[in-house]
Amino acid sequence: MKRAVVLLSGGLDSATTLAWARAEGYDCHALSVHYGQRHSAELAAAARVATALGAREHRVMGVDLAGIGGSALTDPAIAVPETPTEGIPSTYVPARNTLLLSLALGWAEVLEAEAVVVGVNAVDYSGYPDCRPEFIAAFQEVARLGTRAGVEGRGVRLLAPLATMSKREIIETGLRLGVDYALTVSCYQADADGAACGRCDSCRLRREGFAAAGVPDPTHYRRAVV
Repeated sequence: MKRAVVLLSGGLDSATTLAWARAEGYDCHALSVHYGQRHSAELAAAARVATALGAREHRVMGVDLAGIGGSALTDPAIAVPETPTEGIPSTYVPARNTLLLSLALGWAEVLEAEAVVVGVNAVDYSGYPDCRPEFIAAFQEVARLGTRAGVEGRGVRLLAPLATMSKREIIETGLRLGVDYALTVSCYQADADGAACGRCDSCRLRREGFAAAGVPDPTHYRRAVV
């Protein structure tokens, strides 16, 4: 059975990505990263999702992006925006996807996996530069040039199946593949129990996606959302 390392944050997109990889016939090794984010509720969600969707293994690795700072997701002194903003928002985490993909690539090489699968999205997203197809293509070249597997001609493929989907299409795909979105946590400032704020950009995009798909939003909010 072909192997893949799937980056699993515990959110809606990464859960759909894991379900997609399983449906494509991959034996999935799920990787979550504790990078100094504001809360650990998403890591607990990732563990639930990995179990529910039949990952072969789920590992949590750590990098200290809080030590770098510069993001509302790693520095509590920077407020998480609760209204749409222009340009790249303060929730952008410098070098996050570069580092997460590097960890996934290293593990994939050790496993002799054929692919690394990531749930980045360039349609309904918050404007992050490391979610664009251009970045994924550039990192594929890094994988080809910078690994023993790549040099020996058995390089790891970098797959981003959600890259051009709308949030509605992602949700419809996940539901078709059996994803229980009630298990997931997408909120940038969820509480310890995973209850969502309902106001941050991630909550807004998630809520709009369920509305567009015409299905009930299973998100647990800690306050009424209008």
